[in-house]
Amino acid sequence: MPELPSTSLRARTAADLDVLFSMAADLDTWEERGPGAPAPLTRETFDARLARGAESEAPEATVTFVVDVNGTAVGAASLFNFDPFARHAEAGISLVPDARGCGVGTAAIAQLVRFGFVRRNLRRIHLQAIASNTGAVRAYEKAGFVVEGRQRQHAWVRGTYEDIVLMGILRSEQTQNT
Repeated sequence: MPELPSTSLRARTAADLDVLFSMAADLDTWEERGPGAPAPLTRETFDARLARGAESEAPEATVTFVVDVNGTAVGAASLFNFDPFARHAEAGISLVPDARGCGVGTAAIAQLVRFGFVRRNLRRIHLQAIASNTGAVRAYEKAGFVVEGRQRQHAWVRGTYEDIVLMGILRSEQTQNT
């Protein structure tokens, strides 16, 4: 069995910004990362968004980590849209192409889930994925998420309508492997 890369979550540093910008500006995966219409992203706009976010967000609004493999930034993972009353949040992850398909996403999402349940006292974490992104759906399932539903033809992705797969995990369902 091949050895899995050493994956961890950590705070963002200035050295990570080039990798994070390249992911944010990648038009090929734009629709897989958010609902907005694809458009070119300049470095100035990206840097301004980061600065605005750092100034305006309350600590409980979003928690974002850099996904690190053997000391190198390969992505970002976040918890956002927190509901403090019902104790749930949404999760999201984005990886550079070279980090996909080798267990990095599964390890990172499992660590994010553990952080949400143990450190933020969440009861439920949910996410959504484009149905054709089978690698992501598989990684989420390996981390313990279950399919809860589907929004049919909900997203416009590269010239066609696609389903959105809704997935979730409850703290009571979390296993020792996540």
